[in-house]
Amino acid sequence: MDRLRLAARPEPTLDGLRGFYAAWCRSVPFDNVRKLIHVRSEAEGPLPGGTAEDFFQAWLRHGTGGTCWAGAGALHAMLVELGFAAERGVATMLAAPELPPNHGTVRIVLEGGHYLVDSSILHGEPLRLSEDAEVCVEHAAWGVRGSWRDGRLHVWWRPLHLLSGFECRLERFGAEGGDYRNFYERTRGWSPFNYEVSARLNRGDRVVGLSFGHAASIESDGSACKEPTRHAERVRVLIEELGMSEEIVSRLPEDVPTPPPPGSRTAAGEDMASRS
Repeated sequence: MDRLRLAARPEPTLDGLRGFYAAWCRSVPFDNVRKLIHVRSEAEGPLPGGTAEDFFQAWLRHGTGGTCWAGAGALHAMLVELGFAAERGVATMLAAPELPPNHGTVRIVLEGGHYLVDSSILHGEPLRLSEDAEVCVEHAAWGVRGSWRDGRLHVWWRPLHLLSGFECRLERFGAEGGDYRNFYERTRGWSPFNYEVSARLNRGDRVVGLSFGHAASIESDGSACKEPTRHAERVRVLIEELGMSEEIVSRLPEDVPTPPPPGSRTAAGEDMASRS
């Protein structure tokens, strides 16, 4: 609670959830720093942040968070510890059509309603989930909106690598911890977060971070800035703006271009070109 800058342990009420989630979004980044170090070194053993204990120990020491499966698992564990009725969710980030489920999130059952709190999107306040109306969080920098299509809620948001935005489709809730570990492990061989640093955090009324070779921000008026970045600037952003330790940032490998997913048409085309 001290690290989250909360004066007291939040009560399992809607006001308590609002205060806690806002603090999380200001303090616990979405990032792939530890994962990038792990997979690029071809380290054995579990991927970092796969347990809540490992996630929070690293956060307290280094200021790191994790990618979606790690972050959602830790957020779920903390909310349960605080007395909330939290459920692990499985969703699909629709960066391209026809993708399989690829995202972890968390839903709270509270005061007769359901609320989404996402450790990757970091939408600042809980999103009330209504089955018969559009839903939204109104904020110029991190606001989201959701609408129902084909029986599933689609949440539009703005990732730092695609500032025009895309949707996250909620698939199901009630996933087990083992489901999350299996989803996470499947990303070891290929993931968009295995090659280049990606990080996001709410600071004041802004979103700041790094994404696929760029430093990026979404400003308090909704405008955005995105600039190519070199290693020294990447280090500065992670330490000075996101609050990570020099120790962990110094272990980061250089970014390398993200290859296309195995089995994709792009990958098949590159393979054919390399043989010709």
